[in-house]
Amino acid sequence: MRRLAATAAAMLLMATGASAFAGEVGFQTASLPNPEGRPLDVGIWYPTDADASPHRLGSYSQDVAVDAPPAGNGHPLIVISHGSGGWFGGHYDTALALAKAGFVVAAVTHVGDSVKDQSRRVQIWFRPQQLKQLTDYMVSEWPGHPRIDTNRIGAFGFSAGGFTTLVAAGGTPDLSKIIPYCEGHPHTVTCGIVSEAPGLLQDLATRMPASIWTHDPRLKAAVVAAPALGFAFGKEGLSGVRIPMQLWRAEFDHVLPDPDYAEAVRIALPMPPEYHVVKNADHFDFLPPCPAPMAKAVPDICQERPGFDRAAFHAAFDRDVVAFFERTLR
Repeated sequence: MRRLAATAAAMLLMATGASAFAGEVGFQTASLPNPEGRPLDVGIWYPTDADASPHRLGSYSQDVAVDAPPAGNGHPLIVISHGSGGWFGGHYDTALALAKAGFVVAAVTHVGDSVKDQSRRVQIWFRPQQLKQLTDYMVSEWPGHPRIDTNRIGAFGFSAGGFTTLVAAGGTPDLSKIIPYCEGHPHTVTCGIVSEAPGLLQDLATRMPASIWTHDPRLKAAVVAAPALGFAFGKEGLSGVRIPMQLWRAEFDHVLPDPDYAEAVRIALPMPPEYHVVKNADHFDFLPPCPAPMAKAVPDICQERPGFDRAAFHAAFDRDVVAFFERTLR
């Protein structure tokens, strides 16, 4: 009976995930060719049997086995899109949590909208293209790609990355809605960004083909936190999003204020999402807790509201994200 129970447990783990195959997290970087400009920098987290040790990742530190061989097979894949001005390491804690649970995780630094290059951040339609390039690489060219279950692919996105994920999942925004929105909300962060390219979005909105928006039908589930331009979709624009979604909103988001972003998406989605409103949180609380030097250098991103504990929130947030993908990518 004991042997039968052990065999049954092993079969269940193989059917529902790959977490039994490894106890540590491997990490490596890659540079992908980009037809429209500089190569795409990518970070990849994955299960491994190698010993992990502390390594720097920008301002952070993570316990990983750098360039170690992957372990196990049949891993689900999660691709990550960061917010405007971010980079592939911006959600490293969530990536680590997913990799420890048996997922392969890949995050891209969006060329044209990153911490080092914001030359194209108004031209937001290029982001879903780059996310698809990342997925293409992971399932066909990454050396460990045979270990990925291509029938179990999900996406995670924050802020502009949340917008990117909605488009990749089948959403088609109407950028002409930005013009009246900014007439009524001229002092929002969104409209400040739009003002960097006066006339561009209005011109494009009148003649932009739907084909400019890159969808990826391989996505089977998505986590979206504080999505940018939520008001630009509406029910028609999100009618093509037919996958399970976990949607997050910060109660006091001063960058993408309620109800025009996450709440607008919640109302318009054809399938009700798993919806979380994080009490007393602000926009950048979806980023990991800041080390002291980073907190000093970029206080606007690192400062927390009185009484809010970002570290405690992220421990719960990462657990919820992992649990969601475990349920929806069985």
